[in-house]
Amino acid sequence: MRIGTIDIGTNSMRLLIGDYKNNKIENRKKYINTTRIGQGVDKEGYITEEAIKRNLEALKEFSDMCKQEECKEVYCMGTSALRDSKNGEEFVKRAKELTNIDVQIINGDEESNLGFKGVIEGTYGDKKEDILVIDIGGGSTEFILGNEDGIKFCKSENVGALRMTEKFITTDPINDKEFEEMSEFIEESISKTINILKGRRISKLVGIGGAITSLSAMNQELEVYSMEKVHNSEVSKKDLEEILQKIKKMTLNDKKTIKGLQPKRADIITAGVKILDIIMEKLEIEKIMISEYDNLEGLMCHNAKIMS
Repeated sequence: MRIGTIDIGTNSMRLLIGDYKNNKIENRKKYINTTRIGQGVDKEGYITEEAIKRNLEALKEFSDMCKQEECKEVYCMGTSALRDSKNGEEFVKRAKELTNIDVQIINGDEESNLGFKGVIEGTYGDKKEDILVIDIGGGSTEFILGNEDGIKFCKSENVGALRMTEKFITTDPINDKEFEEMSEFIEESISKTINILKGRRISKLVGIGGAITSLSAMNQELEVYSMEKVHNSEVSKKDLEEILQKIKKMTLNDKKTIKGLQPKRADIITAGVKILDIIMEKLEIEKIMISEYDNLEGLMCHNAKIMS
């Protein structure tokens, strides 16, 4: 059965089309559009009309692609920006009118659960051991600890790559004062969650989300993004720190030319990488495995199993 799943994130909208057979996803195809529905939400509390129109156009395009691919079902979720904004339901209503797609605004726990399901679907090795999944999005970062038997701890923190960039960064290149203020805010915001996780046994750190997959692509200097090369790749803390030191000194235009980095993500990548740097530093973890299976695969598996 061919299914389409859509994630309307703070920074980007993503589409997964795949065939769900024998409890597995086959023929996976992913598409991304940097739509920034969360632009200004943290400051103003509302999604702008411009952002609504931009995202409705992208959703219509994805809806049409699902029809062309003859998807039997299409599921769509909205995350951080839609749940934080005061006019998220207006977007849901207009999306239904335009595309006949029901956008489900999910909470942080639901987002964590779907992300974890996706990772377990695509992870190899001993699934009985506890892994910690980190999902750095545009508006929030999810921490999920568990194994194939279920989630033992999850927490969504309102620190994301776009949110932190909008809140702290005004200079190009980023000046040291703004960078330090942002870093201190991130540390303080996630400190309680980090302290809880320090007491847990973590066999492996796994990362999902655009900031982390971009980090892997940059580390491999990929001319063309490859899901196969990114999935199950590893980035060491040392490599992460070298990339961070390089990009924090670069101008935006220079960052747009980095191999492996989408130019539309260049303005927020420093904040995204810094969030991960702090997490790994505080948890004293030396490497992270990157998963290309995430909440889109989780959403597909979740709904396919309900239907079957």
